[in-house]
Amino acid sequence: MPITTLYALPLALILLTLTFRTISYRRANKISLGDNGDKALLKRIRVHSNCAEYAPIGIIVLGLAESVATPSYLVHATGLALVAGRAVHAYGMSQTPQIMPIRVAGMILTLTAIAGGAFIGTAFALHHLA
Repeated sequence: MPITTLYALPLALILLTLTFRTISYRRANKISLGDNGDKALLKRIRVHSNCAEYAPIGIIVLGLAESVATPSYLVHATGLALVAGRAVHAYGMSQTPQIMPIRVAGMILTLTAIAGGAFIGTAFALHHLA
């Protein structure tokens, strides 16, 4: 699944960046478990967790759509929306104060990619079953 791989790699880099941001903050502030009431750490945890919650299902949907011979331009469009959505959302949510229009745009792109990928993947799977 070369197209899925193309988009999984930047998503992994986004997730790793968010992971290292959280780890470095924990180390600098000597907080090993939970958030210790630290709002800045809580924000980093949630930005990281949000990516960890949405990126995997997006990659799975992308891979499944690609595996049933969905046209490559649709798989690319889905992958681009997913990567852009995760990057934009993380940026908007990470700012203090959060930039809600950017955060919302990121979620719209992410959810559109997941729903759109699921829809087109299902449509092409059904086409191949017929």
